[in-house]
Amino acid sequence: MKRSRRVLAVAALAVAWLAAPLVPIAGPAGPEYTIEAIRYATIPGFPLEGLMMGAPKGETIDIAMVVWLVRGGGRAVLFDTGFHREKWLKEFTVTDYLRPDEAVALAGVKPGDVTDVVVSHAHWDHMGGIDLFPAARVWIQKEEYAYYTGEAWQAGGRHGGVDPEDVAALVGINTAGRLRFVNGDNVEIVPGIRAYTGARHTYASQYLRIDGPQPFVLASDNCYLDRNLRERKASATFGDDDREANLAAQKRMIALAGSADRVVPGHDPRQFERFPAKGRVARIR
Repeated sequence: MKRSRRVLAVAALAVAWLAAPLVPIAGPAGPEYTIEAIRYATIPGFPLEGLMMGAPKGETIDIAMVVWLVRGGGRAVLFDTGFHREKWLKEFTVTDYLRPDEAVALAGVKPGDVTDVVVSHAHWDHMGGIDLFPAARVWIQKEEYAYYTGEAWQAGGRHGGVDPEDVAALVGINTAGRLRFVNGDNVEIVPGIRAYTGARHTYASQYLRIDGPQPFVLASDNCYLDRNLRERKASATFGDDDREANLAAQKRMIALAGSADRVVPGHDPRQFERFPAKGRVARIR
């Protein structure tokens, strides 16, 4: 019954946003945040059809493995944390790898100076570095936490791409008092940074809008590539019934940013071409 209500809610969200006009959504003034994309690795030759539903078979892309650093108002907020567990380096062909905390240090922020970590979703390459930033408050959707620390590992649950060691680290951060729940859609985490749901990449994934005169949306895996936006192709979703919701969320991201050019997809190497880049760090704003 709970699953049925959730499916109906997702479907209603998809219908509403597919029909809605693209009107930028204004938010209250917050600090003047800078935004940087930090590339800690590359996975070469990744099948495009694994990133964009309906993509041409046989086409590949060298995907960027990225975290995003948002600074302002005395905060250093890291969106996603990459990974560092050895088994993933063995399972995937990974090139140009630098441990995410060391990559963030290249942007001038020591791991212990990261004040907040926002986890877009629980997959190994996004939540796998939460134990590298020892002083940060860690923000995750309440339903994402509940599912992947519980039901996902029961009969009929789904935990593909989620590392049990990462889950254990997440629980440890909770028991240490550093975990913060984001409870639903359109929630301000800190002044000028809001979390949104609806893309259903995982059970309850989230993405961020960074306020400013020119707002930006950091999509993470809720939208993998610029091509997803241009060609109206869904990213990978939690279930088949989430595809329309993913497309609706992509449309909403454009509305929230005010322009498709200010939506930053999760694994697109073009963000290091679109924005001024020096080595591993691209200055988005």
